[in-house]
Amino acid sequence: MSHDTQDTPLLQEARLWQDDNWTAQVIKNEDDDGWAVAMFKAGASEPALVGPWTMGRDKKNPKPLDGTAFITLVKTASEFVRRSEQQLHAQLNQSVIVNGQGRRITVLLRIVPDEDNPYAVLSAQDEGGDELAEVKLDAGFKLNRQTAQAWVDADFAKPGSGRR
Repeated sequence: MSHDTQDTPLLQEARLWQDDNWTAQVIKNEDDDGWAVAMFKAGASEPALVGPWTMGRDKKNPKPLDGTAFITLVKTASEFVRRSEQQLHAQLNQSVIVNGQGRRITVLLRIVPDEDNPYAVLSAQDEGGDELAEVKLDAGFKLNRQTAQAWVDADFAKPGSGRR
């Protein structure tokens, strides 16, 4: 075949429907006799979302996918992915405001989920957003008001370094 794969028309079948970003695939529901629909983001091997799917008129086979259903599924899956990404962002980026050195200091913790060597970056900013300190820590460091205050009170000595 000499022509580009991008010339391939997108699939629009009863159990498989796709556009440039999403693929909806109707699958047998493992838990019961019903059907489910799995939504895959382009390039992903795992579904972003799996949900129940309606039986067809014969009560045995799944209702065929169509454009309207697909648009609704894409909307639902996109919203789900967006919420998951926001939750992940919130888990990986935390901040606490404490008082220290006669001013309010924002202490930020950013987790870097590196597969081989995850770590955390703890930093402090003054009210103007200027960075006061930054240290690299173990990814398991827990940021809360107490740990933030202790770090500020210790003049930004690396937590757990033994310097008191």
